[in-house]
Amino acid sequence: MKIITLGEIMLRLSPEGCYRFLEVDRFNVIWGGGEANVAVSCANYGHDAWFVSKLPKHEIGQAAVNALRRYGVHTDHIARGGDRVGIYYCETGASMRPSKVIYDRAHSAIAEADPSDFDFDKIMEGADWFHWSGITPAISDNAAELTRLACEAAKRHGVTVSVDLNFRKKLWTSEKAISIMNPLMKYVDVCIGNEEDAELCLGFKPEADVEGGNTDAEGYKGIFRQMMQEFGFKYVVSTLRESFSATHNGWKAMIYDGKEFYESRRYDINPIIDRVGGGDSFSGGLIHGLLTMPTQGEALEFAVAASALKQTIPGDFNLVSAEEVKALAEGNASGRVQR
Repeated sequence: MKIITLGEIMLRLSPEGCYRFLEVDRFNVIWGGGEANVAVSCANYGHDAWFVSKLPKHEIGQAAVNALRRYGVHTDHIARGGDRVGIYYCETGASMRPSKVIYDRAHSAIAEADPSDFDFDKIMEGADWFHWSGITPAISDNAAELTRLACEAAKRHGVTVSVDLNFRKKLWTSEKAISIMNPLMKYVDVCIGNEEDAELCLGFKPEADVEGGNTDAEGYKGIFRQMMQEFGFKYVVSTLRESFSATHNGWKAMIYDGKEFYESRRYDINPIIDRVGGGDSFSGGLIHGLLTMPTQGEALEFAVAASALKQTIPGDFNLVSAEEVKALAEGNASGRVQR
């Protein structure tokens, strides 16, 4: 299957282990970014995954391209130009101390990209799936326009479109997000997002006290129905995270196809090694599942297992195979050494 993603790949600079920014004099270099992470997951599952973005022509831009190529992602549609690769600093939390992200991504190449940098009809030709996230239109007005044009081209070519709502309060306000995201929903077939995303990006609030650890799926059913009625989605999907601490989470998800709700099994992830990219690994797993599996339940179980595994892996990319994910989804969670 041919899968297209559009977004920004960034240079992540992180202290070793759980050290704080204030006490280190060196950072580890890690590449990642929402839709790039999804592309890597899909490539690992055997799909033809293409990442669309813009990166500078200099060596740091090339290093980003090389990071994607290393894992089998096609980079032919990455435009070259501009001055900056977006950067973010990530401090890994532990126990009751949360992780922290500081962005340095203003005026990056993709933020200042022009529609003339991309031929979206050519990009979408022969594609089966197009995925984007709410992070991309939040980067800049230019990037929001690119997202709209890509969605229009995907619809012209009969491509299934998915979105991970992914609200980022450090990038835009809820009011701005709703004004941009709501009109884009008419292009979307599969909507993915947690309770905060649905409220801050689309204005829907579930009847669930998630901050208090209550992720009873019943609280989500009403909002799923409302979202499907409002926007005509084929699937509405939400991850349900119970955050006991920075290194201990409960993890499950729910999907609705307009007829039936399906709630996945729950994983107790303790300790979390790196939760960055957890949602992206879920999206990649869901795309693979919906493309290759007969039921929405099987697709969701694959996605939840994939994202549970990701949170045991350092870095943004989910470096697991479909066979490893299936083994966990089928109940093999012992972690015993494989010899």
